[in-house]
Amino acid sequence: MPRVACAFWLNAPGHGEIRTVPLPDPGPDEVLVRTLCSGVSRGTETLVFRGGVPVSQHSMMRAPFQEGDFPGPLKYGYLNVGVVEEGPSALLGRTVFCLYPHQTHYVVPASAVTPVPDSVPAPRAVLAGTVETAVNALWDAAPLVGDRIAVIGAGMVGCGVAAILARYPAVRVQLVDADPARAATAKALGVDFALPQDALGDCDLVVHASATEEGLARSLELLAPEGTVIELSWYGDRQVSLPLGEAFHSRRLVVRSSQVGAVSPARRARRTFADRLALALDLLADPAFDALITGESAFEELPEVLPRLVSGDLPALCHRIRYASADG
Repeated sequence: MPRVACAFWLNAPGHGEIRTVPLPDPGPDEVLVRTLCSGVSRGTETLVFRGGVPVSQHSMMRAPFQEGDFPGPLKYGYLNVGVVEEGPSALLGRTVFCLYPHQTHYVVPASAVTPVPDSVPAPRAVLAGTVETAVNALWDAAPLVGDRIAVIGAGMVGCGVAAILARYPAVRVQLVDADPARAATAKALGVDFALPQDALGDCDLVVHASATEEGLARSLELLAPEGTVIELSWYGDRQVSLPLGEAFHSRRLVVRSSQVGAVSPARRARRTFADRLALALDLLADPAFDALITGESAFEELPEVLPRLVSGDLPALCHRIRYASADG
């Protein structure tokens, strides 16, 4: 009898289920991974779940091991931590991170998994993809010693950026969000917090990650002349308006996009995707990142959990999914 695994599938926008899927035997250059935990990316995955990926972005938004097509049925996700149970001896028994959807066991090329450092607990390692996005954004932004920086949007990515910036010397960092409850998260990360109306201006750099029109407009307002907004938000199928009149041109402001699908041009000649991910995992040795994980559910509960994340009934930054296989 063939081996099987259980996987979460989006049947149609707003509706998911757990399916039994065949589990192939690994080839000579492949690994069989038993999942310990996975993470739900609060922004992108909820957008996918509600069917908000524009047709023009269907190809660009494919996850590395996605099955099916937008808007569904499809298997989607990319924050997975597990243990290698079969494969090359160098990886056997290692805890690894992989850009794989929510599934109890899976077989992938050995090159698709990255060993998790011993200094990083497996439950925290689900944040690797988020921190990798933050690393790429900061390669794009190139902050300097002494810069005045605002990070607008205290979601997973914004908090990841702020946590890394907290390590920069002599930098003024403020995490800005409309939800006053995010002040506790900012404190855990070691950065100042402000509501949008109270944020400090005269910024050399603003990293925008709120995915709101208001947040992007406020980003421009907070800039010093010739300052730069790094736009990390992805709006999916929503249109946004931006005030590019008034003093935008006279102050010579810059809005520049950043996206994790390509290594930043600032490092592309010297860093690979694997290098970037390995760096993200090294950064996760800092326990401050635990503040980004704000909830946990069993794998079997995913069909009920995702609609609650989309509606906001279950507020979260990263919502972690635990697997029964983690116990044995």
